[in-house]
Amino acid sequence: MLECESDEPWEYTLYIPNDLRAVTVSRRTLRLILTMHGLIRLGDVAELLAAELVCNAVRHTKGPAALRVRWSAGVLRIGAWDADPEPPEPPGSFEQAGDSEAGRGLALVRACSDLWGWQPLTRDGNRGKYVWCELTSAA
Repeated sequence: MLECESDEPWEYTLYIPNDLRAVTVSRRTLRLILTMHGLIRLGDVAELLAAELVCNAVRHTKGPAALRVRWSAGVLRIGAWDADPEPPEPPGSFEQAGDSEAGRGLALVRACSDLWGWQPLTRDGNRGKYVWCELTSAA
């Protein structure tokens, strides 16, 4: 039997290359992390959100990226760091995006998460940004 959900905070960071295959690696890694921590009920939505964030990070930038997953006080935070310091385009409504291939990612993140945002971030001397979203354990 797998370990049950814990009140103890934890955090993982997966550094990824600028390669669209990193989206699949990130999704599978996230599912394994959630399974091992007894949070698989958040898995489907969390995977979708991570895939959108990581896809944006590798599709719209030229440098390395990272997926960060953190659990604390009943909140799962999923974020992607990338090397582009420019803020993300503000999401429109998911309905407005329609069948368009562009502009749906952050609209989906906003629609499926409890909270989302972004912040400038410097990592190992590289400037960039961190785009994140949160899911509560009651989700």
